[in-house]
Amino acid sequence: MELDDAYSNGAYIENADSYPPRWAASAEDFRNAMRDRSRLDVPYGEGARHRYDLFFPEGAAKGLMIFVHGGYWMAFDKSSWSHLAVGALAHGYAVAMPSYDLCPEVRIADITQQIATAVTAIAAEVEGPISLAGHSAGGHLVARMLDRDLLPEEVGERIAAVVPISPLADLRPLLRTTMNTKFKLDAASAAAESPIDMEHRYPADVTVWVGGDERPAFLDQAVWLAEAWEVDHVIAFGKHHFNVIEPLADPESDLVAVLVK
Repeated sequence: MELDDAYSNGAYIENADSYPPRWAASAEDFRNAMRDRSRLDVPYGEGARHRYDLFFPEGAAKGLMIFVHGGYWMAFDKSSWSHLAVGALAHGYAVAMPSYDLCPEVRIADITQQIATAVTAIAAEVEGPISLAGHSAGGHLVARMLDRDLLPEEVGERIAAVVPISPLADLRPLLRTTMNTKFKLDAASAAAESPIDMEHRYPADVTVWVGGDERPAFLDQAVWLAEAWEVDHVIAFGKHHFNVIEPLADPESDLVAVLVK
């Protein structure tokens, strides 16, 4: 369909196929090293994928960072991203990563509700401020968490920072992609799940983050969200859609700084 190429990422990234196995290997190595400071596969719901991993810093946690993975709501789970907890952990934050059901078995709205359930469950495990980071489809999901109709007030008011990384903020263009055969969006559901239209939000500090070498559609999506919400907008020059998340593993990165400030 007419926007398939616009929303195709891997086709424009050199050696794109090498990234997922490297992510998975780094994540497994990290989990093995963190066995004494982690709780793995903690249930937040009844489904097989309704699980999260929780990693603890040395000493008492100063707060909680939750990372929600991407994959166009159709791919991956929490097990490929564990290593991205390094940056926030070094600053004394506990870090959690949930899995969720995937399209086409469920709709995007169902995934949004699952992440809201996960965030609520994880928040009960760690005190202090909450930071949310999500990549691509995960960027959409963490932005949606500021909807006051999704999270209980005692959780939503704890959210201090949200960083949608290369987010999908307006889902209506996806109606013109082949992927929508799995999303099953129509005009009404696409609008209802589009963060750019959210007005009744929790007052967290939001920074929209995107790679400078990303597809124009993702650069546009980032601008649309930043302008609609009147929030900070960072372009990470030299980064594409797959490596834009790597600074989460660097305690000294600017990306980590906005999550633990």
